[in-house]
Amino acid sequence: MKREEFEAVIMANGIFPSHAVPLDILQRAPHVVACDGAVNRYPQAEAVVGDGDSIAEEYRPKLVVIDEQDDNDLTKATRYCLSRGWRRIAYLGATGQREDHTLGNIALLMRYYRDMGVNGVMYTDHGQFTPVSGKRTFQSFAGQQVSIFNFGSTRIESEGLKWDSYAYRELWQGTLNEALADHFTLYADGNYMVYQTYDGKSKR
Repeated sequence: MKREEFEAVIMANGIFPSHAVPLDILQRAPHVVACDGAVNRYPQAEAVVGDGDSIAEEYRPKLVVIDEQDDNDLTKATRYCLSRGWRRIAYLGATGQREDHTLGNIALLMRYYRDMGVNGVMYTDHGQFTPVSGKRTFQSFAGQQVSIFNFGSTRIESEGLKWDSYAYRELWQGTLNEALADHFTLYADGNYMVYQTYDGKSKR
């Protein structure tokens, strides 16, 4: 699959990535913004957004304090990027620790897309989450595992997936689908989130 280009990476304070895909994105990023304590593991970040209570003293000159308690550091870092005109954002390190934080961060990705105009993708060590709306064709490969999460669409149809899609009412209903070739297309009348694995289904 072709690697996407981003204007910035936001490094959250979850599990630091180890897979080649997110590490390559991090290496090629023109700008990296860390969420508070994440700078301790990625000191090359050009800015640190948060309250600074978990960062080493040497990184305090990079600290950007946003005095507002309604949003978490991931959202504050997103606003920081938007203030600099960066809308193509890759999110790394946003999963892998507390499950409630993981679920909240994935849901926030749709908020950033829908309400803030962010073209973002969240990368984990297993795959990537992409918020979209309407018709979208995705690069893929035969055997890639695909899950679709509905965020308000009343119609979702698919071409190139093993099982036909529909307007899922529950989060679990769109999981565990599979791509049949080098691309698949989804048609919807609203928002939805697509998860794609880096590797195909293992054979046992």
